[in-house]
Amino acid sequence: MSRVTLRLSGTQVLCQEDHPSLLVALESHQVAVEYQCREGYCGSCRCRLVAGQVDWLTTPLAFINDGEILPCCCRAKGDIEIEM
Repeated sequence: MSRVTLRLSGTQVLCQEDHPSLLVALESHQVAVEYQCREGYCGSCRCRLVAGQVDWLTTPLAFINDGEILPCCCRAKGDIEIEM
């Protein structure tokens, strides 16, 4: 289980082992995340990883800058903080 802190609101959510992605974990806690594809193609869910690390489930096809993640295709690796 990992704790995700949303930097803008200070909200903390728990990522359970049964959440297939960070996006699903955020949605399970009613965090509104913009997305379109859920596969790493579009980049709509892009956000900045402030602290911690993620495990990539698939390599994103959308362009992301250093320090950015796509919640649809990664999982938190321990506690993380994201700019959202």
